[in-house]
Formats: sequence, structure tokens, C-alpha cells
Amino acid sequence: MTEEQFSILLVDDDEVDRLTVRRALRKASVSIELTEVENGTEALKLLRNWSDNLGNLFSVDRHSLAFANTAPHQTNHLDLILLDYRLPDIDGLELIADIKALNLDLPLIVLTGQGDEKIAVEIMKAGAADYIAKSSIEPNNLAKSIDSAIRLHQAEQAVELANQRLRITNELLILKNQELEKQQQQIKLQNIQLQKAYKLKSEFLATMSHELRTPMNAIMGFSQLLLRQYPDPLSEQQQSLIERIFNNSKNLLDMINEMLDFSKLEAGKLKPTPRSFNLAHLVDLTIEELRSLAMQKQLCLSAQIELENCVIFQDLNFVKRILINLLSNAIKFTESGAIVVKAWSINETEIAIAVSDTGVGIASDDRDQIFEAFRQADQSFTRQHSGTGLGLAITQSLVKMMRGKISLQSELGVGSTFTIEIPRRYDV
Repeated sequence: MTEEQFSILLVDDDEVDRLTVRRALRKASVSIELTEVENGTEALKLLRNWSDNLGNLFSVDRHSLAFANTAPHQTNHLDLILLDYRLPDIDGLELIADIKALNLDLPLIVLTGQGDEKIAVEIMKAGAADYIAKSSIEPNNLAKSIDSAIRLHQAEQAVELANQRLRITNELLILKNQELEKQQQQIKLQNIQLQKAYKLKSEFLATMSHELRTPMNAIMGFSQLLLRQYPDPLSEQQQSLIERIFNNSKNLLDMINEMLDFSKLEAGKLKPTPRSFNLAHLVDLTIEELRSLAMQKQLCLSAQIELENCVIFQDLNFVKRILINLLSNAIKFTESGAIVVKAWSINETEIAIAVSDTGVGIASDDRDQIFEAFRQADQSFTRQHSGTGLGLAITQSLVKMMRGKISLQSELGVGSTFTIEIPRRYDV
């Protein structure tokens, strides 16, 4: 045992047995503050007083046993009870039950002269920490039993304290989880509301885009009729004004078509319909459709097809729309030089299509955001090039729907190259 002083209550009606315990403790060189009582009634009275007033415990029959040169000290706590199993006024098991009923939470060691195993089992079941036969009391044995009982009790108290803290922590976690669940429910409700609003917005864009296309097509059609100068010729000023009407109407129609395509993509109404077609032929047709725009800026527009087999199984409209978007952007942002469409085989199952220009280029900080909807490299109100900012977002969505990917290489003042990689067959 250590030199720490313990406070012990000894309950025994036999003076000789109490003397035996005191001698054993003295020989074991332990520091004990020992209080002795002769019967169970006195023990219970003392324990009740101690429970009511911890500072006034042990006011009678106190024997301070200071061994191992350790000075005695006043204590206001009790560490252990040494209890005789057979007392003149109360049975040992009954006294143990009465002590437990006081909720003092103290370890008990029972002293018995019977040496019967059945009694020992009953004692341990009743809540005793240990039992010692009076006939076998000796210094080391008694000191070891006391130290073990107290240390075990202290460990159990520490575990209980830890469990209490754990329970408190668990209760706090439960409260936190309940708060999080409420927040998650609120977030779910907000998400549902946002999804409804998002759906309404997409439906509104689709409806408005569709409704706007009809009058815009009419304006363009009448403009084309006037530009034919039939039956009466137009003056230069009239022709210039009508050309402006036609060109602006075409630009507006292109923006409306982009909005319509984007709203369809958001609503999940655009699905790939793959079929076999000649990619080289599609590239040539698309280039010819846009050649007039390139000629207005004196740009060279060409194709380099390096495919042994030009037939692929993909969505023709998706590929054409991608080419139109990439070529339109290249023409828009290129003031001089050339624009080239290239196509080649990556392997047996994949092909690549690239559109390169000698335009203004894209800064590294802007390369990620240009694929976002409604985003352009130049977001200012003074930007030179108009547009919805949906072209590349639509292009990226279409490429992903064809199970492909798109990449960009660009240098400011030198030009840009957009490359898409798609399977030869959509079902591969």
C-alpha cells in the first residue's frame, strides 16, 4: 500500500477481533484513520450522521493509527467499511442492505469467522467488495485486501464519472442531431421549393423562346423578301437598313434558339438519338453554312479530316450543334487569321474533333468558368462581343450526353483550340 491515509469504519462487537485488526494494520505499516463501533445500530447511526454532516463524522471512539511515520490528519470522508458478519443486534447481510440503502457508495469488506463458501457467495452477492476469515487475518493479507477494495472502488467511480460524462455528451449529441435533422428537413423543403421554381423558370424560358421564334422568323422572312428587290428595287440606304434588320433578327434568333436548347437540356427533354452518318460530310456542310460569316471578317475557314473511316454512330444534331457553337465562337473572337476544324482517330473506339482559331485567346483564370451557363470571359457591360453565354455550356452538356469530354488549350493573343473526344458508337 502507499503512504496515502485512508479512513475506515470497523464494525465488530468483539474487542479482541478489533485489536487483531489494529495490530495487523500497524504491522503492515499503513496509514489508517480508524473509527470503531460495536454493533450495527451504532454503525448505521454514525453513517447517517456522516451522510448529513460530513465535517462532524467520527466524533466518538476515534483511534488515529499513524504508521510509516505518516502524521494523522482530520478527514471528512470515508473510504471503506470493515464489517463483522455476525453482530449481536443485526444480521450481516441485513446490515449490508441497510448501508446500501443509505446510498453512500462505499466499499465493504466482511469479516467472518465461519469460513463457509455459501456465506461468502451471499456476501459478494449482497454487494461486498471482499471477505476475510478472521482466522486468516494477517498484516499483508488485510492490507492488500483493503488497498484492492479501495482502488477498485475508486476505479469504478472513475468509470461511472466517465460514463456520466459520456451520457451527457450523448444527450448533447442527440440534441445536436435533432437540430441537424430539423435543419435537414428545412433544407429539403427549401430544395423542393427551389426545384419547383427552377422547373417553372425552365418552362417559362422554353415557352418564351418558342413564342419568340415565330415573330422573329416572320421578320427575317419579310426582310429576305425585301432584299430580293422584287418587284421594285431598293435604294442603298433602304438596302442597308433592311440588311441591319435581317442581321440583328438573325442574331436575336440565334440567342432565342440557345435559350430554348438550354431550357430543354435543363428539363431533360433533349435525349440523344444516335444514327450512322458521315462526319466529314457533316463538317463540310457546317463550314459552308458559316463561311459567309467568316468571309465578312476575311477569315480562312477550312477542314482537316484524318479519318480512314468517316462513318460514326452518334447523334447527328448534337454533333452539328457542337460544331456550330464552336465555329461561331471562333469566328466571333477572331479578327484575322484562320479557323481550322480537325478530326482524327484516337483509337478504334474513339475519335476527336478540334476547332482551332487565331483569335484573342482565353486567360487561364477564365478557362473554367466559360463552361458555366450565362458566363463569358468578359462579363462587363462594355464587352465587344454579344451573346447569352450559353453556347459552351450547351456544348459541354451535349458532349457529356454523348459520353465524351471537352478540353481547351488557349493562349492570350495567339488563339484557342477546343477539342472534343467522343465514342465512334454511342452504345459502346
